[in-house]
Amino acid sequence: MEKEKDDDVSRKVTIDKLKELEKELKEAAEQQAEEAEEAASEDAEEKEEAKETEEAEADAEETAEDAEEAEEDKEEKKEEKTSDADTEKEESAEEVKEEKPKKKLFGGKDKKKDKLQEEINELRDKNLRQMAEFDNYRRRTEKEKQQMFETGARSVIEKLLPVVDNFERGLGALKEEEKGAFSDGMEMIYKQLMDELEKLEVKPIDAVGKEFDPNLHNAVMHVDDEELGENIVAEELQKGYTYRENVVRHSMVKVAN
Repeated sequence: MEKEKDDDVSRKVTIDKLKELEKELKEAAEQQAEEAEEAASEDAEEKEEAKETEEAEADAEETAEDAEEAEEDKEEKKEEKTSDADTEKEESAEEVKEEKPKKKLFGGKDKKKDKLQEEINELRDKNLRQMAEFDNYRRRTEKEKQQMFETGARSVIEKLLPVVDNFERGLGALKEEEKGAFSDGMEMIYKQLMDELEKLEVKPIDAVGKEFDPNLHNAVMHVDDEELGENIVAEELQKGYTYRENVVRHSMVKVAN
């Protein structure tokens, strides 16, 4: 009777701990969704700013073209007035007198045009620099957010793995005559837990029968076995797991030969 009570208490503690860890997983998923929404909002605002900068540059170019057309119209009107002179001498004299002013006007026009073009180039260069800086900032913040998320998820997974070990030990210790509705329920909970871990890209490390790899396995014992080759994992004492191809926990193994 006392043994059964102890087993019930142990199972209740395991279930309570599982619920707490599932709650932590849900909170981490909600936080990830909120961060994704904030990142999408920031991207939309930055695209809008880039669009406004392009429109300002287009307006500046259009203003420069309008100023150039107005200057050309002004020159054409002056030339028409010159053609209305009474005599050829007066026309030739006026042409001689107007040569210098025209040169000055055209020179002023070129200077004004060069100044507008210089302003356009400065705006274009400033826009390109801002876009490059923003792109670097966006990449850096995305990388930092991803690292923060993976660090938080890794911490939760590390806390969850001992619960998985206890599930496997408890289910493996059950005898056939002891199995019943309660054990079937525990197996269903264990399967649900493993399915959720798989969705999070948490996978067990293959060990038994594989060649020993120090990046994946942690050798704690050595045995001699003629049936196995050199540096082959003979037995797995504790399962190892990876999260997104990164090792969360090394497999504790017994290596042959």
